[in-house]
Amino acid sequence: LNFPSMRMWFLINPPSKATIEVQNIDDFKWLNSSYCSVLRQLESARIKEYYFKANHPSSLSAGSDNLKYRNPKYLSMLNHLRFYLPEVYPKLNKILFLDDDIVVQKDLTPLWSIDLKGMVIGAVETCKESFHRFDKYLNFSNPLISSNFSPDACGWAFGMNMFDLKEWKKRNITGIYHRWQDLNEDRTLWKLGTLPPGLITFYKLTYPLDRGWHVLGLGYDPTLNLTEIENAAVVHYNGNYKPWLNLAVSKYKSFWSKYVMFDNPYLQVCNL
Repeated sequence: LNFPSMRMWFLINPPSKATIEVQNIDDFKWLNSSYCSVLRQLESARIKEYYFKANHPSSLSAGSDNLKYRNPKYLSMLNHLRFYLPEVYPKLNKILFLDDDIVVQKDLTPLWSIDLKGMVIGAVETCKESFHRFDKYLNFSNPLISSNFSPDACGWAFGMNMFDLKEWKKRNITGIYHRWQDLNEDRTLWKLGTLPPGLITFYKLTYPLDRGWHVLGLGYDPTLNLTEIENAAVVHYNGNYKPWLNLAVSKYKSFWSKYVMFDNPYLQVCNL
């Protein structure tokens, strides 16, 4: 639905020093339910029942049935496409991945020359003391998880990542992702999102980047250090308080809004 408008936006507003290629997910013939676990799960009646049919509100408020866990966005193929980067870009050996809710504030060229030391992904770690370790994302009461991963392993951030695609292919990363996604069809290993399967897929294959490259939490945490945000190469509005929404954290909004072309006639009809 968004493909023609995305193409038109960049034709009308070409960035001065970049080439933009907008691809249509419908053109990825390899992306089918016989190859892709999430697509296969989406076709399952049980999954459709779980994600798309709301029960009585009272039942949604309890524990694992909390409404946020039933949001279909967590099964969106655009969300899971990050696990298919070698298929999307078969000729590339290295790629810098950026989420759509980030703002780039500094030149990211130096990331290209960072030695990942044989790892597949470069990411900023998110664990401070006990926060954001594996036990926050994965169900360690399940023996499949507890026997394969450490609950104290450090979590890291999706959203601005360097990927070594040669190493990816050598280690069959997409195959590892498929295996764990299949094992989690009943949602007992983790509940939501692409980060838990990412932590699993890239376990012991992640190179920690300096924290100054990627400051996140602008979409949910109002207590972040403003100096760290100002000095960050990339700031990430992960969470629900996106800067283009009325519920955005006001003190973070300018880091996004200063790049918006408010005189653009199309943007003027948006509620920004």
